[in-house]
Amino acid sequence: MEILTERLLLRELTVSDAAGCNVYERDPEVVRYTSHGELTLDESLARLQRNVVAASVVPRLVYDFALVLRDTHEKGRLIGRAGFQVGRPEARQAEMWWILGRSHWGRGYVPEAGRALLAHAFGALGLHRVIADLDPRNAASARVAEKLGMRREGHFIENTFQKGAWVDTLIYAILDREWTSRRP
Repeated sequence: MEILTERLLLRELTVSDAAGCNVYERDPEVVRYTSHGELTLDESLARLQRNVVAASVVPRLVYDFALVLRDTHEKGRLIGRAGFQVGRPEARQAEMWWILGRSHWGRGYVPEAGRALLAHAFGALGLHRVIADLDPRNAASARVAEKLGMRREGHFIENTFQKGAWVDTLIYAILDREWTSRRP
């Protein structure tokens, strides 16, 4: 499965992408607000293997895409990943994620990929609601959620224990009718 945007190809991740993913998954600045710390190449490979297997399950619940540049001197370069996981299919809700290599921050790639993923989630898959679960200290990800038309629904205080400390969580969400009403 592939999704094209103006500047990106969103394609299924494969285990051969482990080294490309590990470039940003081992960067302490990139993983600062993720639930995991810096990953080794073996850990990146194991994550990819789990998601490749999960993507083959019927009904499909995991959609994990490589973000690949289409139109620059770096054409074909994997710069990040984005996707979503459907909870219970009957609930028609998914949780979205994104991560991008530091050298590509601030160029609008994540909102571009996010719009394509939301179009797929609400269109082809018929989902009702998509959420994003963010660390409140990650202002850049909060801006991405807002650019995607998501509304902030909650701020949970010290609700998860990550990397040796209690951390807060922000929940952003958008409904299918909200997505449809904001598209031209």
